[in-house]
Amino acid sequence: MHTIIMVEFILYCLLMLGAGYLFSRKEMDHASFLLGGKKLPGWALAFSERATGESAWLLLGYTGFVFATGLSGIWVAVGISLGIVFSWLFLAKRFMKEAEEYQIMTLPGYLAKRFGSHGKIILWMSAILIISFMMFYFGAQIAGAGKTLFTVFHIHPTAGALLSLAIVILLSYLGGFTAVVWTDMIQSLMMLVTLVVLPIIALFHIQEAGLSISAALAASGPAMDSWTGGAAGFALGLLLFNNFAWFFGFLGGQPQLSARFMALKNEKEAKTATRVAIIWTILAYGGAFMIGLTALTLYQGQNFADVETILPFMVLDLLPPWIAGILLSGILAAIISTADSQLLVITSSVSEDIVNHALGKNLTEKQLVTISRLTIIGAGLLGLLIALTSQSLVYLVVSWAWAGVGCTLSPAIILTFFWKRYSGAGVIATILAGFISTIVWISTPLEEIISSRFTTFLIAAFFGIVFSLLFPSKESARDIKESPEADISPKVIG
Repeated sequence: MHTIIMVEFILYCLLMLGAGYLFSRKEMDHASFLLGGKKLPGWALAFSERATGESAWLLLGYTGFVFATGLSGIWVAVGISLGIVFSWLFLAKRFMKEAEEYQIMTLPGYLAKRFGSHGKIILWMSAILIISFMMFYFGAQIAGAGKTLFTVFHIHPTAGALLSLAIVILLSYLGGFTAVVWTDMIQSLMMLVTLVVLPIIALFHIQEAGLSISAALAASGPAMDSWTGGAAGFALGLLLFNNFAWFFGFLGGQPQLSARFMALKNEKEAKTATRVAIIWTILAYGGAFMIGLTALTLYQGQNFADVETILPFMVLDLLPPWIAGILLSGILAAIISTADSQLLVITSSVSEDIVNHALGKNLTEKQLVTISRLTIIGAGLLGLLIALTSQSLVYLVVSWAWAGVGCTLSPAIILTFFWKRYSGAGVIATILAGFISTIVWISTPLEEIISSRFTTFLIAAFFGIVFSLLFPSKESARDIKESPEADISPKVIG
């Protein structure tokens, strides 16, 4: 059995690396390496955005979370799904238009260009924020890969992490954004197959064994069969809100996701991408929720040392080897698709935001691409170190990174898009407040009371509004675009 699965896994890895090599043979300028030159179809970008947004967290972390918490785990899916729908319906087209108008390739680059007189400090602060938290997010993906390979092949987690990192680095190094998007598209389909097929098969097994999901939930604990987790009053409000709070990180502040919005070609492609992304989200989160419930039913009474390995355990237990190999590759697809995108975000923060603009180095396109590739190697090795030394769960690490990056930059994007009085001083206050509040919150018992995914958003937005009112911008958007001092646009687009 393990031999068949191993062969399929090796074939999957070779397919991904082959795609990376194919794209590496094309000459790329810096804009193409980081954003694909706005030449990619909308449906491919939608699949890529969803594969990037849903990582080991969805297939390992969330399924394990539902297995451990029961019906109340649904509110995480509700919050995230609404956030995804909101971002595609109301933010994607705006990102596409702003990227074209301001000629930018990164989220920090957009904020810096939009508030030109404060551009340099915004670049430095946002780049440091992204690199700091995204490194831990990236490390969580590599740790998730190690867990999966250990569960499936009994490969030592360190060896599994090393193997996964090698694939991620090679894929990102060789083909840049374009290779990542097309391989993400394949991986996104594999993830969807895993999340849709596995719960259906599990339901057949439950029916054949004469089991009941509701009875299993009731037997697992008094809170497991309750949509409210057995909480009432204020405690109920906190439970629902903390789980729903994932919503706030989707409001434009995740740079690895907003890059897909910026890469859209036109409104027609944006509409197609929106439909694809929303359908994918409904199917994927519905499937992940059902995997947690069916696992709890099939394996009630069994103890798992790590509930985040429940999905690969189910696949190996319920399916014939050749199908198991395909579905388990879907888990690794989720990890790799997110990890390579995070690696490119870290890379763009270094090469585009810091080296090219904040430091103002006059480098050629070839030199910038070289710096990007060297950054990929360095950041990859640092992420591996984090993966091997961190004892935190995938779910928690991703949650903290989501707050630190997404819930800090989301209010900055929302206020920039929809509030004309938002100023450069407000952006700086937003980033600084979000960074500090996240660190303080997750380092104290406050995180157990109310999630930093909400408090970071609220605190960052509050300080952004206050400082914008105290220190309003003295320049209009037109002045910023026409000011040569504020020019941080890429030398070549397309």
